[in-house]
Amino acid sequence: MRQYTVPPLVTTPQAGGLADAVFGNADSHADQVVLGRADGQGGWLDVTAAQFRDEVVAVAKGLLAEGIRFGDRVAIMSRTRYEWTLFDFAIWAIGAQSVPIYPTSSSEQVRWMLHDSGAVAAIVEHEDHAMTIGATVDELPRLTRLWQLDSDCVDELVQAGRHLGDDVVERHRLAVTPDAVATLIYTSGTTGRPKGCVLTHANFMAECDNVVARWEPVFANKPGEEPSTLLFLPLAHVFGRMVEVACIRHRIRLGHQPSMVAADLIPDFAAFRPTFVLAVPYVFEKIFQAARRKAEVSGKLGPFDKAVDIAVRHAEAMEAKAFGIGPGPGAGLRMQHQLYDKLVYSKVRDAMGGKVRHGISGGSAMERRLGLFFSGAGVSIYEGYGLTESTAAATANPPEQTRFGTVGQPVPGTTVLIAEDGEIWLHGGQIFEGYLNNDKATEEVLRDGWLATGDIGTLDDDGYLTITGRKKEILVTTSGKSVSPVALEDKVRAHPLVAQCVAVGNNRPYVAALVTLDPDAVKHWLTMRGKPHLRAADLVHDTDLEQEIRRAVVAANTLVSQAESIRTFRILAGQFSEERGTLTPSMKLKRRVIETVYAKEIEALYGP
Repeated sequence: MRQYTVPPLVTTPQAGGLADAVFGNADSHADQVVLGRADGQGGWLDVTAAQFRDEVVAVAKGLLAEGIRFGDRVAIMSRTRYEWTLFDFAIWAIGAQSVPIYPTSSSEQVRWMLHDSGAVAAIVEHEDHAMTIGATVDELPRLTRLWQLDSDCVDELVQAGRHLGDDVVERHRLAVTPDAVATLIYTSGTTGRPKGCVLTHANFMAECDNVVARWEPVFANKPGEEPSTLLFLPLAHVFGRMVEVACIRHRIRLGHQPSMVAADLIPDFAAFRPTFVLAVPYVFEKIFQAARRKAEVSGKLGPFDKAVDIAVRHAEAMEAKAFGIGPGPGAGLRMQHQLYDKLVYSKVRDAMGGKVRHGISGGSAMERRLGLFFSGAGVSIYEGYGLTESTAAATANPPEQTRFGTVGQPVPGTTVLIAEDGEIWLHGGQIFEGYLNNDKATEEVLRDGWLATGDIGTLDDDGYLTITGRKKEILVTTSGKSVSPVALEDKVRAHPLVAQCVAVGNNRPYVAALVTLDPDAVKHWLTMRGKPHLRAADLVHDTDLEQEIRRAVVAANTLVSQAESIRTFRILAGQFSEERGTLTPSMKLKRRVIETVYAKEIEALYGP
């Protein structure tokens, strides 16, 4: 057993709740811009601290007028948008609890979450969501209110509460304590039915305040330039919620974008111009791959790949210097780095708006080389690790000593312990209260205040954590060989043409893999090879493409022994996706679902 503790930098307040920050900001910095609101025409409208407080109060009065009471649960089913944050803080201002629901959830999932949470009201984005809830409303006797964002429900609520005084909201807000429940966030359910994680106001305070204090270079930014971020992570996910709360608590300008698709993100990056980005590795991979494809189209792939190599070498040299095991980049490397900064790296930064200098990545593993490239290109990405049950980040790489390929050291106030079987256990103020209505599941993961994560990892002498897999995802072949599939899958997925890779082989003679393709990358690859009209059905049998994917598999196999290696693979014509139920909203593989959906393809990998 090994453990590592980092003491807290910030003490959790003994009184109050999350909505207090909205009122404190308005009192002390009334005219400071704290949010950007999309104007629907590609621009952004400033929202000051005083304006946001007034909107929160107006909506909170409307909720009270419509019958929402202290301790009630209100569901929010929407993509990431300004109103999400407005409702979150209005709900907290009256002591109620928000229940986020992924906008892609099925009718059955929605029914379960509304039933399990006992939600008395729901806020949805549009008519399709309203119909999804409407299909199950007969089974939800406690659900008595439904509001729709695209039907001006904000104005409807403001009008409904106009007759109430602001003091009514104030009395409710002052009754909220740190140990009160702030939200129920349902796990995305990689296995089984989603469970409602009970998170308190104190959980978010401990998490957000210590993260902001420790990663000050990210959130404070340089003098004279306000820190800002464009939030495109789903607010139904704990990572997005943590970002939202941290920004409001610390007056960091926050914008909302409902899509993680590069074509939608790039224009808003340019218009909003964030100073830092918080995302899953998928987004950073897309930015890198888009830049590489652009270079290939313009006939500059050679110089681009050279620039990548220089960025990686420069970052590795800086990493070695930070840990006292190297002198840093030599004169020749520094000169080459400066040259490519003008030719290549500045264009990568421009794709993110031009001001981004920092990023935080979580949700899944980022390849070490990708992190090194971005660092060398002038965007320091701090990879972290956490769960819904730990209110997002439990560890992250510190700015002054980033160890690429790891998920960093414990967030201040957190202890990480590696149990005898290699499982990661966490302890700290951000650890959740338990699962709603599920004592058995709670007892399985909470043990004397410690959270047993189900993840497997190692902890080095400096307290840096490396994730090596999940206990439930270990494959055991018929020869008795135990294989952790994560490292193999991540290495295959690093190939530009690969969207996802899932290794299979439990109770099979060897490990095999299913591979899906990145549509944009494949389209570019076909165009560059004079095959722009090749159909998807024919594409999976293309020998050139198969050879490309084989190279990715061979590269992955260098990480493991022959007994653990991928012996064969199948390229799939379709995609793993949220809509098909094969991916979670945070892009994690739902292995059991995939193995069921693609049972025939898996059988074919092992012959008759």
